[in-house]
Amino acid sequence: MSEAYHKIWNDSLQMQIDNNIEKYRKADAELTLKDIASGTEVTIEQVSHKFIFGSNIFLFRHFDTEEKNRKYETAFGELFNSATIPFYWKTLEPEKGKPRYAADSPFEYRRPPIDPLVDFCESKGLHTKGHAIIYGIRSWGHPTWMPEDRDIMEQEFESHVKELAKRYKSRVANWDVVNECFDQANRGLMPDDYAYKTYRWAMKYFPKNVTFNTNECDLHWEIGGMRRYVEIVRNHIERGARVDYVGVQMHIFDPQEAMAIAEGNVGRLSPQYLWENLDCLQQTERPVYVSEVTISAAYDTPKGREIQKEITRDLYRLWFSHPNVAGITWWNLVDGGAAPGEPSYSGLFDANLAKKPSYYILDELINKEWTTNLTLTADHSGKISFRGFKGDYKITYKNRRGEVKSIDFRVE
Repeated sequence: MSEAYHKIWNDSLQMQIDNNIEKYRKADAELTLKDIASGTEVTIEQVSHKFIFGSNIFLFRHFDTEEKNRKYETAFGELFNSATIPFYWKTLEPEKGKPRYAADSPFEYRRPPIDPLVDFCESKGLHTKGHAIIYGIRSWGHPTWMPEDRDIMEQEFESHVKELAKRYKSRVANWDVVNECFDQANRGLMPDDYAYKTYRWAMKYFPKNVTFNTNECDLHWEIGGMRRYVEIVRNHIERGARVDYVGVQMHIFDPQEAMAIAEGNVGRLSPQYLWENLDCLQQTERPVYVSEVTISAAYDTPKGREIQKEITRDLYRLWFSHPNVAGITWWNLVDGGAAPGEPSYSGLFDANLAKKPSYYILDELINKEWTTNLTLTADHSGKISFRGFKGDYKITYKNRRGEVKSIDFRVE
């Protein structure tokens, strides 16, 4: 990275990021162990994060060897605690009345059958997000059989929401209810007020413990576009729609942009501009997910991969430090596994499923720097106190009889 880049991401900024992480991502914890002797060591092990670290899982069981499939799957649970599942209606139900839920469904690139994918996520204890119930871009979102009549289309939309709710209930914990509805006038015919109506149908049919997102914009956008997004979200909320989280994307699709950033030409991805946009989204009064992250390498060379790693580290640290950000989701996990027209070098794995430097830096951050593991000594009353990253912990110690005990504990 150039001197100009380091001047932007300078020591003073990095210190402020560290201070914010300490302030917003950690909490003080205290508990008393009644059956422990004074001076006994207690092991504090963080087993999960409250914060969402995710990826889409669009290439599930797509590779030509079992070894590659296992490498892909291992990232979920090893690095990520969340998986975004593809529910694009166009490929989910290419033929009306014949949805691709079951394992024996016909193959579609980047659109694995849903049932085995949900089973896998449950087996790993992953947070799950469905992407998306309704997608505003007709060419991406709608089956080819979708009628042009708005009234009939609206009936189909409601039936679709109802079917997903009936089939998956709470097994998919979180949904992008509508995706990219901002510029609907240029994206194809849709039912009147469809975004708001889809929220109302989701509220009607899904269990109450399922949470709902909106997903739109890119952190490259000018602040005016972000403010318009805020207005749309607030309008839905004021009319009674339950919008639990606000999703915002960040795609560096062009390797040349990654190279320009390394040279110090960060454009609208300056730390100050990113922070301003995230602050703007706080006006929705909802937590924010950085919901789709693409950071292309600056070409598939050792230098290009190092540039991807450095950009990844600094962006993740900034996002993790913002008080209103609740999660970050990497978009395409493997080089060459993106949608047509998107970059070939934006994965955390290369095309042969070898981990790239960007994978290792996220592992260092998530599983080491941002994970709390301690050994403490209980006082005379059995009390222990610590400050740790928010999430779930296992507390292990020996009681007065020498028996090993463990308890679950949550730091909020």
